[in-house]
Amino acid sequence: MKNEKSERKFDFRPMGLAIKKAREKKGMTQEQLADIIGRDTRTVMYHENDGQHPSLDIFYQLATMFDLSVDEYFYPDMGADEAAKKRINIQLNSLSENELRLVEGIINAIIENRGTEGA
Repeated sequence: MKNEKSERKFDFRPMGLAIKKAREKKGMTQEQLADIIGRDTRTVMYHENDGQHPSLDIFYQLATMFDLSVDEYFYPDMGADEAAKKRINIQLNSLSENELRLVEGIINAIIENRGTEGA
């Protein structure tokens, strides 16, 4: 059996920009992030701005640290609804029991309000 090299290449630039945006949203500098993941500040800059591929370990750390769903980057043809549901699910996993009850109440209110819109 002949091994064929895949022509598909993963463009890390969109994911790098998402990491940068999430880092900035948390008020974290590139230097602070580099210290956390044990890498040089320039390496973080290259990942964020130039699309340099991180190691799998660093990729996992970054995605989980910033609660990023990677599906939209790995499967760009995935529907927006599916990607949004996955992102919401990741966020739900970080909530406490009380916070989950609050979210459930909000969802129930939205569903109940559907019938009253436009009435």
